[in-house]
Amino acid sequence: MKNLYVSGYRSYELSIFKADDPKVDYIKKFFKRKLIEYIEQGLEWVIISGNLGTELWAGDAALKLKMDYPELKLAVLLPYTNFSSKWNEINQGYYNSIIERADYVNYTSNEDYANPGQLKNNQTFIIRNTDGCLLFYDSEHEGKSLYFYEQALKYQERHEYRIETISFDELQWFVNDLVEEEHFEEEQY
Repeated sequence: MKNLYVSGYRSYELSIFKADDPKVDYIKKFFKRKLIEYIEQGLEWVIISGNLGTELWAGDAALKLKMDYPELKLAVLLPYTNFSSKWNEINQGYYNSIIERADYVNYTSNEDYANPGQLKNNQTFIIRNTDGCLLFYDSEHEGKSLYFYEQALKYQERHEYRIETISFDELQWFVNDLVEEEHFEEEQY
């Protein structure tokens, strides 16, 4: 897999309202570890569409990985122009910090938001131009990523397309293991 779309829950769907929420750090570490697995199997591009939450955190993780994996690239495919214009200043700042460091940024609609069709067209474009997706999506806790997930499943019926989902349980196991590792390392000193 060379091109991987990464998406999932928006920050507010996870009850994360501050950038310094400790959950964000664990989510970024989780995505860093998952992306390394993909890189070791040939991943070249991480693609996001710029949404607050999972996408920007995964984009941030990908950008940090470029130090050890300079061949890795980040693309941001936005559904329309002025995508973050209604966000607060802190969220816009974080968004801009990702956009400025991305290897490729473009829009699937060269207009400001006009209708929900722009979002669906963006998802369709991404599905057709990636080899698969990594979604922080748990069927027991639906969120906005459900729309992409359903569209990807339909596409998968007729095309080769890999869909990997991450459940809350999987993320919790990762966090538990990480906390245990950190606790073990502290005891060693």
